[in-house]
Amino acid sequence: MSPFPWDFLAALACLIVINGVFAMSELAIVSARTARLKMAADKGSASARIAMRLALEPGKFLSTVQIGITLIGIIAGAVSGATLGEPVGERLAALGLDPETAQDTGFVLMIALTTYFSLVIGELVPKQLALRNAEAIAIVMARPMDILAKVAAPFVWLLDTSSNLLLRALGIRHKGDHHLTAEELQMIFADATHTGVIAEQERAILSGIMRLQDRPVRELMTPRTELDWLDINASEEEMRQAIADSPHSLLPVADGSADKVLGVLKVRELLALLITGETVVLADLLRKTEVVPDQLDAMDALRTLQQSGTGMAMVHDEYGHLDGIVTTADLLSAIAGDFASHQDEGDTPMITEREDGSLLVSGAMSADALEERLGLELPEGREFATAAGYALFVLKHLPTEGEHFTDQGWRFEVVDMDGRKIDKLLVSEVAG
Repeated sequence: MSPFPWDFLAALACLIVINGVFAMSELAIVSARTARLKMAADKGSASARIAMRLALEPGKFLSTVQIGITLIGIIAGAVSGATLGEPVGERLAALGLDPETAQDTGFVLMIALTTYFSLVIGELVPKQLALRNAEAIAIVMARPMDILAKVAAPFVWLLDTSSNLLLRALGIRHKGDHHLTAEELQMIFADATHTGVIAEQERAILSGIMRLQDRPVRELMTPRTELDWLDINASEEEMRQAIADSPHSLLPVADGSADKVLGVLKVRELLALLITGETVVLADLLRKTEVVPDQLDAMDALRTLQQSGTGMAMVHDEYGHLDGIVTTADLLSAIAGDFASHQDEGDTPMITEREDGSLLVSGAMSADALEERLGLELPEGREFATAAGYALFVLKHLPTEGEHFTDQGWRFEVVDMDGRKIDKLLVSEVAG
């Protein structure tokens, strides 16, 4: 019986480990987040800069890795089958197996064991490590992989050129760098919440910020019909009553009707004059207000309010009519949710969950909030901004109390009308 080739077995083990290093390096560099690599590069890490370059040139890098993995696979197969199969067969024959059967069994056994350890040690475990520590491993392995890529440059060029020609023949073009979409960011937020990296409230705030760009300001404004305002010719008694009735720190001042807003005043300035008994001239207290179109997105409205001196803007439609007002508080509520301090004692919440699981929804609830709460898919570029507008969009007519409709697995019933305005909707999930 020939001596067992332990040196070949050690060589096979080394090949499997090297294969694992290649697999780990490949996945780590490809899946590493560019932003984190850039942060490390900005701090002076040369390896991070190399990792970024390799990730931005995946064709050459992947070809290098594939050359290494393929060569290792060929050599490992030859060593395990031809070199180690025979001595294993001899030892099986010594145990009493038929010599011919022992040789075949030894060959199959070595191939099976090599395949098993190649999958576990050479692929699965390294790739799991790469996924869990992508940036750290990418930075460590970037320089060795870069050196290997330069050594194998002629073969890499041949493989890279061949693969590009084949892709072009198939009509596939390089799309350039991949940029995260809003949907992917929302998925990242949801996954981070699920794993406990961020809290649910933090996720809601991040999602609210993401949605600002897609929400027209008319979805967030206080409509003209609910506007608190002060007449320019109001008496001091009417001024006191307006201050007592309104919870706001700013009040629009109009000439006869809300359609003729002249400006806005700070309630504390007016109150100070009333307390001291000085003569009040409302025109002297007026501040200029910005005017924004109702289709302006909320993010642009935020920039306008940041530059204004009042934190309030008038929202006008395309015909120049006043639709309502928007304030910084409205935008903050759109991001973080409603604040109890912004509501009067008699105000009802926009949505209330009842004991039977149904939802009592205010007609003034924003369509965007309703869409998120119920998981609806509302049309892009929609003309309605509230839950009431959504009901009118579906029904195509002014409903009466008790009228209902079903849409996207939800039943909506009009339970309260305030004149010609839908005030309350009862929403329940359709069974089955």
